Amino acid sequence: MTTSFPIERITARILDIPTIRPHKLSFGAINRQSPVIVQLWLRNGATGFGEAATIGGPSWNEESPESIHHAITNHLAPALAGQDGARIEACLARMDLACRGNAFAKSAVEMALLDAVARSLQVPVWQLLGGKQHDSLPLAWTLASGDVERDLAEAQLRLDQGRHRIFKLKIGARTPEADLAHVSQIARGLQGRATLTVDVNQAWDGATARRFLPPMIEAGVSLIEQPVAQWNVPALRELTATLPSTALVMADESVCTPHDAMRLAREQACHVFSLKVAKHGGLLRTRQVAAIAQAADIGWYGGTMLETSIGSAASAHVFATLGGRHHNCELFGPQLLVDDIVTERMPIADFALQLPDGPGLGVEVDPAQLDRFDRARQGLQPTHIDLAAAASSAPVSAPAPSAR
Repeated sequence: MTTSFPIERITARILDIPTIRPHKLSFGAINRQSPVIVQLWLRNGATGFGEAATIGGPSWNEESPESIHHAITNHLAPALAGQDGARIEACLARMDLACRGNAFAKSAVEMALLDAVARSLQVPVWQLLGGKQHDSLPLAWTLASGDVERDLAEAQLRLDQGRHRIFKLKIGARTPEADLAHVSQIARGLQGRATLTVDVNQAWDGATARRFLPPMIEAGVSLIEQPVAQWNVPALRELTATLPSTALVMADESVCTPHDAMRLAREQACHVFSLKVAKHGGLLRTRQVAAIAQAADIGWYGGTMLETSIGSAASAHVFATLGGRHHNCELFGPQLLVDDIVTERMPIADFALQLPDGPGLGVEVDPAQLDRFDRARQGLQPTHIDLAAAASSAPVSAPAPSAR
């Protein structure tokens, strides 16, 4: 007997949640996150949640919270009304016909659909994806205040708490000379106690990367994320072939679709793929990109778009099902926010994120928290990037968490 789960309706809302401190990247700094939260109802009464988060509105790619909300409300939700939610691939194909591109929007809807179907079956989402291979994932933390003393103090606290011993530095907003000095000081401060990654977020050209990455590697950097522009695959390939073997080159913005993955694999243009559910268009398509990585002997890293616990849990579910060489994950988004929208976050123990095993995504949404941060209720303006904060190298103070 075939089980059918007709989709009754889908809604979306934009939240605005402050961060515990400014989060600086090469292209700007953010002080709040604006995830789009999707809720999907099946006719059997089950409901599921999904999320699409961007970094700084449309500054990371073409989609923004506003465009994601529009695509879901006006195109994707109508296309799926009445469809059988158990036919996940058919639902993805229907969304593709209704709306070209818009990977972030589609990922949030697929996430909510998988959550609802898994809850109907009383199984975790990872079971619908082929079963888990990992019970936990070593968890990285990004040091992005821009200040050496503050970054080292933050890292030491995370080490003492047993939460993180893998740290990423966001660079590229300042001069390469200043970045090199900053990274070298952090590397010396953490030597022998932690692993260090740098993320340039496309800020450098090939010549700059060839000049400044070797001394960073010598200082102790072991993983280099997206040092050049998304389109500059030749420079990425050259860096992969010529940089010291003690460090790996990781593609992020350059690998969004399976076609991107095929090109990078064919040209041997990186050692690692940074996987992100939103940019790939959902959990199933994340597995497609990961399959290409495994077939091409390319490692994978579990990336984040700084999601709440909804998107982070969904990412953890799909990452836990992947084989091949993995280089940890960075699903720390909930910790960067002043508060979350679930009743209980995924636990962190022994420097690793523990996979939830409850039905669906394994996290329970708090409706009061959804209402608290709902942009429509707060009347806030769209999220924007603070370019001045990103350019400044002065210490910054974190805003105090708001009262519950």
